[in-house]
Amino acid sequence: MIKVLLADDQALVRAGFKALLDAQPDMTVVAEAADGAEAVRRAREHAPDVVLMDIRMPGTDGLTATRQMPEGPRIIILTTFELDEYVFEALRGGASGFLVKDTEPAELIQAVRVVAAGEALLSPSVTRRLIAEYATRAKEPLAADGLDLLTDREREVLALVGTGMTNDEIAAKLFMSPATAKTHVSRAMMKLHARDRAQLVVIAYESGLVRPGWL
Repeated sequence: MIKVLLADDQALVRAGFKALLDAQPDMTVVAEAADGAEAVRRAREHAPDVVLMDIRMPGTDGLTATRQMPEGPRIIILTTFELDEYVFEALRGGASGFLVKDTEPAELIQAVRVVAAGEALLSPSVTRRLIAEYATRAKEPLAADGLDLLTDREREVLALVGTGMTNDEIAAKLFMSPATAKTHVSRAMMKLHARDRAQLVVIAYESGLVRPGWL
């Protein structure tokens, strides 16, 4: 059973999500929160698997709450606009992906299952747009000490992950099987202590492996 925490300042939104998720045989809403601070408290109390986090809430917003979340829950950011200015910051802070609030019910349900299973909720097209949008505002690349742990091939794969390529696309570009590409991605995640693919994208971007104009 996937345990879900809903964090949104609009009671009607929470009620709609709760009705939808509780109707699924493999999901249950264990807690609700009207702001970020309450979301962090509820997460500590109920240990949810997935948090649906509105990014814009009064008081403590979803971005701050994402950074303060205890270990364990995977966070899906909810936003009104697909390229909300805070989305990349949320990914950097530990979110596993994001959804626009008017997403179709079936897509929301699938998103919860995907993130609960440990995958990132970032389509290649969205990843590319995010990188293109925010790389132009980037600070200087961070020190890439952690990248020294990677083999040359793993660095190459990480750079392609950062541009939004799927495992199949990486495999085709590097003339390897999709299974081998997946293995390289998994090893890079392990060595860099990345929670999921979304965090690999952030690392690739912040280390300078992915730069504006590459997309």
